[in-house]
Amino acid sequence: MTRPDKRAADELRPVKFTRSWTDHPEGSVLVEFGRTRVLCTASVTPGVPRWRRGSGEGWVTAEYAMLPRSTHSRSDRESIRGKIGGRTHEISRLIGRSLRACIDFKALGENTITLDCDVLQADGGTRTAAITGAYVALHDAVDWLKDQKLARKPDKILTTSVAAISVGVVNGVPVLDLPYEEDVAASVDMNVVCTGEGDFVEVQGTGEEAVFNRSELDTLLDLALKGCKELAGLQARTLLSP
Repeated sequence: MTRPDKRAADELRPVKFTRSWTDHPEGSVLVEFGRTRVLCTASVTPGVPRWRRGSGEGWVTAEYAMLPRSTHSRSDRESIRGKIGGRTHEISRLIGRSLRACIDFKALGENTITLDCDVLQADGGTRTAAITGAYVALHDAVDWLKDQKLARKPDKILTTSVAAISVGVVNGVPVLDLPYEEDVAASVDMNVVCTGEGDFVEVQGTGEEAVFNRSELDTLLDLALKGCKELAGLQARTLLSP
């Protein structure tokens, strides 16, 4: 099968992280997966939600949104509609769960880190790009906490890295990192979140137009693990640069 952008079946789109893309947040990253671009910011706030007060533990949460013209046609802002859509809620919760997998909350102390992921341009894989970029923003926010001496054990806050990627079956072929053109044609679609050690944080898989068997599932998971390993390497190299 020839993919629309001529990539191999197991090849990522070009991935780029631009740190400190905005000035004010404690962590700020523009992440690009091909033509999908997501701005991820990490904001540190002293204190935790009421239900967590007095525990000595911190909290990490996330919000996700798509700009009105991030897709081919304009959609109203959900704040104007007066109601947050189910998809937005679901992706926000996914990002939060994914990033909480790499945090030691006792080491963080009673501080909250909020990750805002705003899709500037969508071409498939916005949630996986958001998770992957949000980790880099989170890392920079943790470094800020270290510099400010605001965390209980700053060197132990991050326990691993987290990245995410999409996989799917298109025209009978398992492929990695689907752009929109492939995503809408996929018979099986899956989003996979992994730690830097290759452990799974979350797997979301659906037979859109067909069922899939155990062998196909294993193939897709192997593809996803390969992609997440490459992304973890890119994250690490990005964080080593000034």
